[in-house]
Amino acid sequence: MVQRRPWEVEDGLWERIAGLLPVVKRRVRYPGGKRLDDRRVLSGILFVLYTGIPWEFLPQELGYGSGSTCWRRLRDWHQAGVWQALHELLLAELRAAELLDFSRAAVDGSHLRAMKGGSKTGPSPVDRGKTGSKHHVITEAHGIPLAATLTGGNRHDVTQLMPLVHAIPAVKGKRGRPRKRPGALFADRAYDSDTYRRELREVGIRPLIARRGTQHGSGLGIHRWVAEAAFALLHWFRRLRIRWEIREDLHEAFLILGCSIICWRRLKTSFC
Repeated sequence: MVQRRPWEVEDGLWERIAGLLPVVKRRVRYPGGKRLDDRRVLSGILFVLYTGIPWEFLPQELGYGSGSTCWRRLRDWHQAGVWQALHELLLAELRAAELLDFSRAAVDGSHLRAMKGGSKTGPSPVDRGKTGSKHHVITEAHGIPLAATLTGGNRHDVTQLMPLVHAIPAVKGKRGRPRKRPGALFADRAYDSDTYRRELREVGIRPLIARRGTQHGSGLGIHRWVAEAAFALLHWFRRLRIRWEIREDLHEAFLILGCSIICWRRLKTSFC
């Protein structure tokens, strides 16, 4: 039995994505060549996400179209909100399957090199001042990413705490009001700030943030590690280990798509 390659779009995932894609009508006058099948192009986008290969080197023999075709679809679908809608859809299904735990959340940030510069980059304090960016992620209790953002490499983690909290979508999946806020939030010493503790309490979140100058061994790490695990999963996608896109929206598209793939994998466990 031939093993399915990870970038080949599964039927279940495609059923969820197909309904989110914008309908593109073919021109009556000067229609040009027939538009390549969306599912095959999506496989090409995932191939780049998984392997990190440059767009221009996308193998034509795979049948996924050219790198420029895949690049344009990634851009167009991101602008249409497809990736964010997919992430929210999968989060709702996870909640319906009792696989989301909003009792607590964890946040963290991770540096990456930005080889070509661009917006949302800056001198990285952990990479000898070289141009870099930062991924910021907030996860629920089991490490499923609820939201992820991109900033310059010189942005301090604590400045992105509330933007991350506000980036959590209203997750449906159960009767009643959608869930948007975790009960508590765990963070390391980089987020130590009484101002932000107060802001978290104002939105109904209990802050559990390690304080600077105190000894290690507070016990908070047994809950914080899930954010680091989420980064390990995200950076398993080679395109997210190093930022090659000058345009920040394209890298953000890959970031949200990576979060969606993680959610889809977790959801599949409920089918077994």
